Amino acid sequence: MSPSAVTTISQFLGPLALDNHVALKLSREFYTNFKYLSAESLDQFLPTPISMSILRPVGRQSTGRFLAMDIGGSNLRVGFVELLPDGQDRRLNRLLEQSWPILDNLKNENSERLFGWVGEHIAQVVREGCEAWGLSAEEELPMGVTFSFPMKQTSLSEATLMAMGKGFAITSDLDLGGHLLKGYEQHRTTDLPPIKITAITNDAVATLVSFVYQYPAAPNQKAAMGLIVGTGCNATIPLKLSSLHQNKFPDLISVQQDQDLLNVPIAVNTEWSINGSAEPLRMLGLISRWDEELDKAGEAPGFQPLEYMTAGRYLGELARLIFVDFLTTIHGVSPDDLPQRLHQRFGLSTTFLSHFYPKSHKGDILEQLQKEFDLSADTTFTWISDHADALYRIAKAIQTRAAGIVAAATIGLLRCADEIPNSPGTVEGNTIGRGIVDELVVGYTGGCIQHFQDYLKDTQAFLDFITQEEFAAGGKQIRVTLEPCHDGGITGAGILVPAALASTQA
Repeated sequence: MSPSAVTTISQFLGPLALDNHVALKLSREFYTNFKYLSAESLDQFLPTPISMSILRPVGRQSTGRFLAMDIGGSNLRVGFVELLPDGQDRRLNRLLEQSWPILDNLKNENSERLFGWVGEHIAQVVREGCEAWGLSAEEELPMGVTFSFPMKQTSLSEATLMAMGKGFAITSDLDLGGHLLKGYEQHRTTDLPPIKITAITNDAVATLVSFVYQYPAAPNQKAAMGLIVGTGCNATIPLKLSSLHQNKFPDLISVQQDQDLLNVPIAVNTEWSINGSAEPLRMLGLISRWDEELDKAGEAPGFQPLEYMTAGRYLGELARLIFVDFLTTIHGVSPDDLPQRLHQRFGLSTTFLSHFYPKSHKGDILEQLQKEFDLSADTTFTWISDHADALYRIAKAIQTRAAGIVAAATIGLLRCADEIPNSPGTVEGNTIGRGIVDELVVGYTGGCIQHFQDYLKDTQAFLDFITQEEFAAGGKQIRVTLEPCHDGGITGAGILVPAALASTQA
């Protein structure tokens, strides 16, 4: 690409620009926003009914195999999680686990059809467990459930769905546990045990639960937060119950004995992608015309603006809108000459763009573009290197902005939880300011942050810049580090089962 062409695409992508200093400002705005949402919003910062303090002591005393299920935006997984005694090389095993894609036709079905399909696969895995270990058909089998969608909980075993998003047609106010049990009973035969839903949680919460349980933290480290950047984007963190709106308090909270309930940190599902967190993005001018176009064409306009800018379901579609705009307005290409797929919603996938960069193992980017988007025989238009390079620069600009947003939101959330100082240059009164902890570790999972361009590396770089700029003056080195916590959805569901069974409810 010639220097003038580079300048042209760079100027065109100006509305996506987000550098270190913008990320720093955004982190401060997110802190203020998150403090407000935790105290006032009834749709975000949703508490789970189990305190984080119950997980380490109860979880590490528990052994055995526990049925677990994870319903994500793209896949259903069911299996058994085996918790091992202390002293083993690993903390747990995953047994008899199977995974099935949730196809679009299922997403568009009503709740009875969808949960009937889920129940069928639960029964399949339970049958294999009965055959492998001789499970009794007379005894209830406790199960932990991770559900990757917003929900409200009155107790750990009960949850009411809110609007799902991610392409699902099911609306809100649906009893999740009841529908799961009904779906399973449709397929349970007399030789299979009944199931009892012991714990229900969100995928971001499950990731934190799994991370806290498994991460071998050094004395100077603390496993502080769970982060999901896959099909969707979400985070969870322990917050004191007193920091939340009273109308969000669960009816029953599982705690250790003699704990002050209001000061107990409980796992909070932030649902930070929902529209309440859009204000900092608007304030700093980060929502472009392409973001607005994507939003208006979606299933629920205005519902999850942060997710549209950071998550795998949408980044490819955002790139498609920008690429078509660039080709038609800057290069003067007639829309009729472009492949039909480039005019179709989700016609350009995030997966394709993940490895679309120079010297990719997938091959030359022009050849990738030609192979992915065949041109009709009667067109005079041809793909050229400038087109391929422009698409790469679009993907990279989208990814860089997403990494900056996720890093800024992470720092804002850690501040909201009093894990790091809420004002530059101070360390007193926070986790970082007490004892020898100087590194907060965030457990992440999700294919998007792992595979889309340099998403993971750039997110860490933004985190390093923000912490250095904000806190170096305090005389104490602070680091926020991303560490993998893959498959936390299903392992977290399994870990919660014995914790829930052994806990005290207040």
